[in-house]
Amino acid sequence: MRSFNPKTLETLDRHTLVVVLPRTVHTKISVDVPFESFVDLQEGDSAVHVDHGIGRYLGRETIASTEGPVGSPSRSGTSSPPAARSQDALVLEYADGDRLYVPMDQLHLVQKYVAFGNRQPALHTLGGTAWERAKTKAYVGAWMYAKSLLDLQARRVALPGHAFAADQPWQRQFETAFPYRETPDQLTATAEVKRDMERPQPMDRVLLGDVGYGKTEVAIRAVFKAVMDQRQAAVLVPTTILAYQHHRTFTARMQGFPIQVEMLTRFQSEAQQRGILESLAQGRCDVVIGTHRLLSGDVRFKGLGLLIVDEEQRFGVQDKERLKQWRTQVDVLTLSATPIPRTLYLSLVGARDLSLIATPPENRHPVKTQVVEDDEASMRRWIRRELERRGQVYVVHNRVHNIYQVARRLSQLVPEARLGVAHGQMGEGELEAVMVAFIEGRLDVLVTTTIIESGIDIPNANTLIVRQAETFGLADLYQLRGRVGRFDRRAYAYLTVSKRAVLTAEARRRLEAMTEHTALGSGFKIAMEDLKIRGAGNLLGVEQSGHVSAVGFDLYCRLLREAVSKLTVTSR
Repeated sequence: MRSFNPKTLETLDRHTLVVVLPRTVHTKISVDVPFESFVDLQEGDSAVHVDHGIGRYLGRETIASTEGPVGSPSRSGTSSPPAARSQDALVLEYADGDRLYVPMDQLHLVQKYVAFGNRQPALHTLGGTAWERAKTKAYVGAWMYAKSLLDLQARRVALPGHAFAADQPWQRQFETAFPYRETPDQLTATAEVKRDMERPQPMDRVLLGDVGYGKTEVAIRAVFKAVMDQRQAAVLVPTTILAYQHHRTFTARMQGFPIQVEMLTRFQSEAQQRGILESLAQGRCDVVIGTHRLLSGDVRFKGLGLLIVDEEQRFGVQDKERLKQWRTQVDVLTLSATPIPRTLYLSLVGARDLSLIATPPENRHPVKTQVVEDDEASMRRWIRRELERRGQVYVVHNRVHNIYQVARRLSQLVPEARLGVAHGQMGEGELEAVMVAFIEGRLDVLVTTTIIESGIDIPNANTLIVRQAETFGLADLYQLRGRVGRFDRRAYAYLTVSKRAVLTAEARRRLEAMTEHTALGSGFKIAMEDLKIRGAGNLLGVEQSGHVSAVGFDLYCRLLREAVSKLTVTSR
């Protein structure tokens, strides 16, 4: 095994300890972008050094160092040996067992390697050329991606659009009627959306926020503003269940104002659909909420001014192509509950119009999360406790072949509970009927697969039981837990493990992450890692994912931010 001085790449014997001396970093990368991943670096993890590439983190060591260069003059003017001292350093292992020692004052050069998928990256060779080639290729990719975003932005600015009027008295009255106190992020996002709407170019803004953080209210205020300016608004959602839920929310929120809100899905009767289409074409319908049925060729608006898209990544290729056409004609606000890392958010500022809601609503409590053995007596106790406070319960059982058997057993354990079953193999009409019954409070317990993991917002459901939790991914567990705790009532999540289960180290780590990171705002900790990367993948696309895999996510974000910054200055 050899060790290297990372400044000179001189080979040292295995007993020599090396300190990386402070020096200028010869990269195109700004060092002021905050890294998120170092705090989660564990021994054995892959790590990225900005100058030397991908290695394996072995831990920390205390190493010997010297104060000043050898032979530096002493205060008396005579040459004397340098004073010895010790210093902590990170130890990174590279190909062929070579090691790099990085002192603590250079932590900004090291971060955990995070990319799309679980494949472990190959270690680089210290002193080799592969890392510089990969970094250069990633920088060119980030530059081209940033340029495409800025070009798109420039073309959109040149397009004619509708400049909405400033807020009218009814707008202020409507917003004052909101029964909760807005978070600072909600107010900021609302102001950003309104500012875009009042410009004469089409808006194309993405609103990012964790589950239950108030994105819908921002969208509702934008819709109200559009209607007050004699324009129609459309809200596009990926499922009929979400369409129904949004229809209820928008209708209740706009009650008392002369605004007609309709819902359009392919599961309505032909007569119902014809009536709604006619109402849209004649301008009687102000707001329509619907699935991809809204993108059909027979849908005509008298004066569409605003389109809200909820979870665009869940739509198909053809739907997205249709949306591209809409983006050149009307204002578009896209909502995404899949969070992205703050580093990516900061990197895209200036290239994409992004709003971020990162603060939870007032009086929101963390979900109390426990990992427990699967036990019928405990399950009965958890369900009855929720029913006693007139709440509702999710029981997640992700096996369709015996989900009805589980439901029957629960009915025997808690006979007083009104119980329903929901899974993806049901017909859409049957599934919708069950979900609507649960949303309206006509069911107490919903035995379901993971189809509820995104988008369902039922404030009265505050107990979640996940069976065989050891078989779920971290992102799935996090999203499922996001279904409860959406109001000011204490919520509980029980992750049950089979009695005969032998947990792998990875499964144990996932479950530990869920119990350790329960605090509100812990979304950028390890419990969110794979979910964040999923969100980043949705935003960046396939081609950029390859560059992320080559250099790691955090370094890619630095490269992207550098590219956006330089291109923005050049375009001025």
